[in-house]
Amino acid sequence: MQITKNGLATMVAPGDWFAGDVYIDVVSRSATPARVLGGVIRFTPGSRTAWHSHPNGQNVFVTEGVGLIQREGGPVEEVRPGDRVSIEPGENHWHGATSACFHTQIAYQVADEAGIDTIWGRHVTEEEYSAGVSGS
Repeated sequence: MQITKNGLATMVAPGDWFAGDVYIDVVSRSATPARVLGGVIRFTPGSRTAWHSHPNGQNVFVTEGVGLIQREGGPVEEVRPGDRVSIEPGENHWHGATSACFHTQIAYQVADEAGIDTIWGRHVTEEEYSAGVSGS
């Protein structure tokens, strides 16, 4: 048996990329030759990512709470524990918690050859977010 001790502290998600209080525990980091980045993301009620995309797509597994996710041009959709979301390469999207519940997910993406795993955009507006909150 081999146990790798955790040497990373929980980080507060940067305000340039997230709205509200969001916490990230890194599970894996991009490192040559492997380029996989993964983490456990904990969203407090009402918090969310900014619009963003991933050059090689992203996979999300919901572990707790109720979340919201929207791809550009599509409806805001609710996700619950056990749901899996596959985001296509380059697909602009956002995700986060409903206004009433915490939300936790495991998210994985693969960096491109230049080491870029996420391309961040503008913050989600209150109107965009509120479009998905009505059913929460």
